[in-house]
Formats: sequence, structure tokens, C-alpha cells
Amino acid sequence: MAAIPNVATATAGDSETAVSTPRSGAVQSVARVFELLEIIADAGGDISLSDLALKSALPIPTIHRLLRTLVGVGYVRQLPSRRYALGARLIRLGEGASGQLGAVAQPVLVGLVEELGETANMAMQDGDYIVYVAQSPSPHSMRMFTEVGRRAHMHATGVGKAILSMLSDDAARGIVDRVGMPVPTRKSLGNVDALLANLSLIRNNGYALDDEEQELGVRCYAVPIPNTPTPMAVSVSGPLARVDHGFADRAIPVLRSAAMEISSRINAAA
Repeated sequence: MAAIPNVATATAGDSETAVSTPRSGAVQSVARVFELLEIIADAGGDISLSDLALKSALPIPTIHRLLRTLVGVGYVRQLPSRRYALGARLIRLGEGASGQLGAVAQPVLVGLVEELGETANMAMQDGDYIVYVAQSPSPHSMRMFTEVGRRAHMHATGVGKAILSMLSDDAARGIVDRVGMPVPTRKSLGNVDALLANLSLIRNNGYALDDEEQELGVRCYAVPIPNTPTPMAVSVSGPLARVDHGFADRAIPVLRSAAMEISSRINAAA
């Protein structure tokens, strides 16, 4: 694997970006690199140099030098349109981070299954989708199963809607505009107004309900996980025969406690 150039050296022509910030000891150029990567990710696919300058408030020559380094090592791609997108080498970093987050949360998910008897999942925002990063299965022979690493639309899953509820309505609308709203079942939300109304309800109640919206015969309750590096949620799912509406009275307090515990564990591991 090729050596990764030192970002501060690559931007040495801009003395401001190559020096350490006295208050925190942070290298300003490194902080700016991650700021640019986050802006590209938030753009939902690709972004122009001028838009990067507008959103970051950095000079275009500085941005161009940083991007040239990132393109050279594969963390950013320049498209034929001359716009910029995230590079494939970030996938390995993301998978590694997701796996570590899952490992941190796994004991909490196991505890959820022991207390509630249904499959527990944790998911996080992955661009305009959610990705499942950890699971503990129900001991029942008839149970809900989702592969860790699977990506899904946010609007049709309990964890996805819990995560969307942490975002602004404009951000949620932007995600739907970019990826659409496919309807896996006849009970799935199929338009943005219905979704936004549902998100308002989730914010008021503190939990999300997937009532056969991802798969007929399956109900899921999900709770956002607070104070995490990226929006995340935890859920329990199972067949309607066991996960009835009365199940929520028992499950929601347990899920909220689990969300706080996962948040504490993630921040302690940071």
C-alpha cells in the first residue's frame, strides 16, 4: 500500500493550514480535511469546488490543495464533471468503525433480547441510507432477521425513521428527494408529507414504530441513540403475534435505557 502523504506537508504553501492551533494543539490542516470529507458526505453524492468553498468558508486554493492530496490517496474522487465525491478507500475505514461500534453495543443488545425476548438491532446513518451494524437474535424459532452490514432506505424501517427524526425536516426531505421512497409493503409510507408527519410524532413520543412497513407480519419499535458521532438508533422487532401494541408499554422504557447505555459506552470508547 502506498504511503499516505503528510497533509500538512502537501499544503505547506498555505502557512495557515500547516501550523498547529495553539489552544488545542490540533493541526489545522487535518481538521480541515475532515471538515471537507463531512461536507462531501452531507452533500449526498458529489459537490463542486465552489460549493465546498461556500460551505467550509475556506479559500478555494486551500481546498484545492487538500483535495489534490485526498484524491491522490484515494479518499476522494474527482468525477468527469470536475465535481468531487468520496473515495473507495473510505469504505474500509467505515466498515472498521461500524464493526467497532457494533462490538461496543453488542452486550446491550444481548441484554435487550434477554429482557424482551425479541431480536435487537442497532443501525447508523450511512449517507442517505441506514446500515445495520449490530444484532442479537431472538431465541424464538420464528423471529426477525436482518444481516449486519445491510443497507436500507430510512423511511421504511423503525431504526431509519428514528434516525430521520434526529434530523431537520429539510434534511429528511433532501434524503427522500435523492433516493426516493420505495414501498416494500402496502403499509409503507409513500410520500414525503406522510413521512414528515410521522417524524413529528416520533419526536413527540420519543420512539419510532415500523408497523409492517418493511415486512408484512413484522412490527418494530426503535429509539434514537443520543450523543453519538453519527445518528444511530436501537430497535426490537418480531412477529405481530408477540410484538403487539401492548408490547410497547414494556419495550419502550427498556429501549430508552439501552439507548442511553449504548451512548455512554460509545463515548467512553471514543
